[in-house]
Amino acid sequence: MMLIGLIRHGLTDWNAAGRIQGRSDIPLNDEGRKQAGRLAERLAEESQQWDFVISSNLLRAEETAKIIADKLNLPLLEADARLTERGFGQVEGLTLAEREERFGADWNMRDLGQEKLEALEERMLAFMADLEIKYPDRNVLVVTHGGLLAQLYTSLYKDRLTERIGNLSLTVLEKREDLWEPLIFNCTKHLLAEASSSENRN
Repeated sequence: MMLIGLIRHGLTDWNAAGRIQGRSDIPLNDEGRKQAGRLAERLAEESQQWDFVISSNLLRAEETAKIIADKLNLPLLEADARLTERGFGQVEGLTLAEREERFGADWNMRDLGQEKLEALEERMLAFMADLEIKYPDRNVLVVTHGGLLAQLYTSLYKDRLTERIGNLSLTVLEKREDLWEPLIFNCTKHLLAEASSSENRN
């Protein structure tokens, strides 16, 4: 039996400002680093054991993965370019208002240099298939990006799981015969607990 824990990287300044990042190599901000630490604490307290961590080759994912791997004392494997976020072409770095002003309300339906969704899906599914072959009895934490994860879940579950993928969200998939069954989906309770604690102190 194999588990894959899919994690979206922590918060960046561009996330906070609503700017599309895509392939732009934006680091975590201080809040993003704290978020990664909170998820690592959650994983350390839970009974599930993980064997190693792997991430995309963009700084925000690599930094998130390193914080988690260090906290859990897990090997951090070499980054995999197939986990890189979708390229968004001309709209990278722009807020929603800026995108609509420059390209119209239907900007996401226009060809502005974005990576095709089919290509995004193909490389993520190829990565998952490779993991199955190489590590069929291991439990793997994978740190990647919101756009890529959203497309993966659309591929696996069609319209069944469609909510927005939050920063530092955790999804755990278990391989059962030919299917990846979600045990946890897009869970951010580790962040909510910290927010509640902070409110109680103020």
